[in-house]
Amino acid sequence: MTSVLVADDQELVRLGLRTLIDNEDDMPVVGEASDGLTAVAVAQRTRPDVVLMDIRMPGIDGLEATRRITADPDLSHTRVIVLTTFEVDEYVFDALRYGASGFLLKDTSPAELLQAIRLVAGGEALLSPSVTRTLISEFVHQPPRPHKPHPDLKSLTEREHEVLVLVGEGLNNDEIAERLSMSPATARTHVSRVMIKLDARDRAQLVVFAYRSGLVH
Repeated sequence: MTSVLVADDQELVRLGLRTLIDNEDDMPVVGEASDGLTAVAVAQRTRPDVVLMDIRMPGIDGLEATRRITADPDLSHTRVIVLTTFEVDEYVFDALRYGASGFLLKDTSPAELLQAIRLVAGGEALLSPSVTRTLISEFVHQPPRPHKPHPDLKSLTEREHEVLVLVGEGLNNDEIAERLSMSPATARTHVSRVMIKLDARDRAQLVVFAYRSGLVH
């Protein structure tokens, strides 16, 4: 079973999401929230597997709500999917930096939404290579932020460092395998080891670490 919390300030959107998700036998909606503070409180009370989080909400926004949820040790298993209207929302990168496992456009098809929830609940990052590249392209053209290398970056082997760079560039495991002349299974293993060494919640956070460490240009 994958429990879901829906956080959006529009009642019609919440109703539509609840109706869609509740029709699935293995995916109960355990709560709703119309603002950020309520989203955090309901998450702490219900401990959902996945939170669908709108960014623009009254009170504290979805960004701050995401930060509070992912920072709560009691919610360490909870994953946040950010809902946005635009492919590159001005807050998406910060949402990922604060621990979101990825994001969805609000016009995503019902089947894709349900698949996304299951993927994220299973520990995958909801960040396609094309979206990753778009994000990176968007932010490298903004005024540069000071690099903050991850403190455990030196613990990576040379191969793991190469893998991290390629993850940051938006390559999936098959593409990494082809680039580095290894099997997809080996690429998956390297990605998993990098996640463990850098204490990353998921692949999306590896992209953030690579960007903030100055490995992606």
